[in-house]
Amino acid sequence: MTATIEINDLKFKYPDGQAALVGLSLTVRPGERVALVGPNGAGKSTLMLHLNGILQGEGRVRVCGYALDTSQEAAGAGGDLGKVRAAVGLVFQDPDDQLFSPTVYEDVAFGPLHMGLPTPQVKERVSQALAAVGMGDYAGRISHHLSVGEKKRIAIATVLSMEPQLLVLDEPTAGLDPRARRGIINLLRGLPQTILASTHDLLFVRELFPRMVIMDRGQIVADGPTAAFLEDRGLLEAHGLELP
Repeated sequence: MTATIEINDLKFKYPDGQAALVGLSLTVRPGERVALVGPNGAGKSTLMLHLNGILQGEGRVRVCGYALDTSQEAAGAGGDLGKVRAAVGLVFQDPDDQLFSPTVYEDVAFGPLHMGLPTPQVKERVSQALAAVGMGDYAGRISHHLSVGEKKRIAIATVLSMEPQLLVLDEPTAGLDPRARRGIINLLRGLPQTILASTHDLLFVRELFPRMVIMDRGQIVADGPTAAFLEDRGLLEAHGLELP
């Protein structure tokens, strides 16, 4: 079975020379739900931005069976970069980074339109995506007038409309009140995609993610069953983590 994510010896430095990823390797199989946890500055967001070519370091990265290369040759006709970006639904921590159109419909339709889909299919994709996140009646609403929880749902709908194989979520429960947080948990529980989520919310991890990957200082320091790691207080404390 082809891995959904296959990373071997990935290294990345920012322009100031700061090493963000140090020889990182990770494999995620189709259908897995994996939580990426660790202290701020561990490299979690940097890793996720490699999964659709926003960043490119040294090493081997394959996503959904495609080699990820941001070179001009790969981005052109016949390259894999466009295929990767269609297969990966990346949802940022701040939904305002993702919602920029006048209405919810236009935000959710943006991806399918740029895939070149015909108008009837775009409308169907938008309808299905909004229904999947429980926002079917919001198509005509103004995105920036919604609550944070509603915006997060719409941000997820913007990537679901492209029918991705992989969802990559950055802090999906951050800034939510208890009701909105529960809504996001129930939403993600019902989705069929492979999911990789970066989060500090270990109770969220316990509910949805059987596998936990702990990062610190640009490396994976532990990778295994969530239930076992959450019982290991010493491991959690060593890497800036704790259960409430």
